[in-house]
Amino acid sequence: MDKQALFLKFIDFVTAVHQTTHAFTKGAKLEDVTPVQYKMLEYVAVSQPVTLSSVADCTHMSLPNTSRELKKLIQKGLCEKVADADDRRRQLIRLSDKGQQLMNGIFGHMLSQLEGRIGTLSGEKLKEIEQALDLLHDRVFRT
Repeated sequence: MDKQALFLKFIDFVTAVHQTTHAFTKGAKLEDVTPVQYKMLEYVAVSQPVTLSSVADCTHMSLPNTSRELKKLIQKGLCEKVADADDRRRQLIRLSDKGQQLMNGIFGHMLSQLEGRIGTLSGEKLKEIEQALDLLHDRVFRT
C-alpha cells in the first residue's frame, strides 16, 4: 500500500473516531459543562495529574484560555489544583471527587454505547478489535 492511500485511510479513521466519540457522549449527563470544558475534563480524567500546559497542548488552546476554562471547572468543583510533590512551585491539575463522579458517569454511558455496538460480536472478533487497538496505540498514537 502506498503511503498516500494509508494516510487517507488514517484521516478517515481519525474522523470516524471523532464522530463516534461525539455519538457516544450524546445523551450523557454533562451538567453545565461546555464542550471545551468536557474535552479538558476527559483529558484530565485519563492522564491526571496534568499540567496546565499539557491541557493547553491537548485541547489546542492558548494558555490564557485554558487557564480561564480551568478556573471555571475549579469553581464548579470538578477540578482542583495541587502542588507537585517534587517541585512545590509547580501546580498539577486533577479531578475533584465531584469531577471523578461526573466522568465515571459519562464513561459508564460511553461503555453502554460501545456495548450496544459490539455486544453481539464473538469473543474472537472482540480479541481482534483489542489487538487492533493495541497495535494502533503502540505504533501510531504513542509518541
